[in-house]
Amino acid sequence: MYYIDTSVIVAYYCPEPLSEKAEDFLTLHARSALSALTELEMFSALSRKVREGGLPRKNAAQIGTKFMGHLDGRFYEYLPVELRHYRLAREWVGLFTSKLRTLDALHLSITASEGLILVTADHELAGSAKSLSLEVVLLKAEG
Repeated sequence: MYYIDTSVIVAYYCPEPLSEKAEDFLTLHARSALSALTELEMFSALSRKVREGGLPRKNAAQIGTKFMGHLDGRFYEYLPVELRHYRLAREWVGLFTSKLRTLDALHLSITASEGLILVTADHELAGSAKSLSLEVVLLKAEG
């Protein structure tokens, strides 16, 4: 099963250069997983798009409603963030050998703990996953 990173989720719900690739992947791989962290980051991304003027508030609310409908409808396997995920993330960050960002470490610890394959559009996150010997699929926009 695949763990879908926020970069792919945002591209799936919001028009972006990566949207077609995100849609193709999620259509082909039904029942992929995401976490409570992804849910929070999705709304943070919508809020940022509204603040920066790239998305009207009404559209952001509609996208948020659609996303929550998919969560409620079990379109995704929903993973809670647990203490063990935080501890593994802390362990990796505490190695002091990489540029692993806090929330990326948490996404990766969820991926690893649940035995999933990470799907992301974030090159830095993909690199961190590879450095930890995790399987990763990096989606890239055309062009």
